[in-house]
Amino acid sequence: MKLAVNLLLRALCLLAYATALAKLAGLLPAGTFDRAPMVAGVLLALHAAELLFMFRHVRLYRGALAVSVLLTLLFGLLHWKPLADQAARTSRQG
Repeated sequence: MKLAVNLLLRALCLLAYATALAKLAGLLPAGTFDRAPMVAGVLLALHAAELLFMFRHVRLYRGALAVSVLLTLLFGLLHWKPLADQAARTSRQG
């Protein structure tokens, strides 16, 4: 269930970014989705702040650090929180 919610929220983040890009590219009719670029900008700013404050969790990603940084900028806590939870479970087990 947690995974399904996480994936749904990730899809909504991508939808917000795609809508903003489409609006900026002029692919959407005038007067529609006017605030989409602002919403995407706020999301990116919040996720950048998360990256700064939660970098110790972002580093836990098993792949390249650059990929983890990108995923955190796109998805924020939807990326780093499962990594932190897994690390906490591992440290509790031994």
